[in-house]
Amino acid sequence: MQGEVYPKVYLYRRIVRAKLYIDERYAENIDLDNIADEAFFSKFHFTRLFKKTYAKTPHQYLTFVRIERSKLLLQENIPVADVCYTVGFDSVSSFTGLFKRLTGTTPSAYQRDCKRKLEEIKTVPLKHIPNCFAEMKGWTQKSNFEEV
Repeated sequence: MQGEVYPKVYLYRRIVRAKLYIDERYAENIDLDNIADEAFFSKFHFTRLFKKTYAKTPHQYLTFVRIERSKLLLQENIPVADVCYTVGFDSVSSFTGLFKRLTGTTPSAYQRDCKRKLEEIKTVPLKHIPNCFAEMKGWTQKSNFEEV
């Protein structure tokens, strides 16, 4: 019985190792061969196992990680071109197109929205606090909370 469990755990650990490889090296010029080699699988077998485990192909996951990291950098008001190259894309136009396809907005519009939201939080903080929490604290009753 234990012999049946061990191989599954061993395979899973190799897949996790490859995922961590992507998480650590997302900004580098890595490809499927690099990632599959890290897990010691053929790229075809690896792709099937990775997708079964994470519901994304390795390439889709790499793209997801890059876009999520780019969102964080855009929130810090870093120029779009710098963000593009920092997270591992080779072209601003391909980065912009992919970002828009996956998020529904361009990187520059996303950055503007984040900046606007931060300003709004400073001026009207109660708007960004869940109402149930604000009511529990008594902030929704006539108070000067919004003036602070």
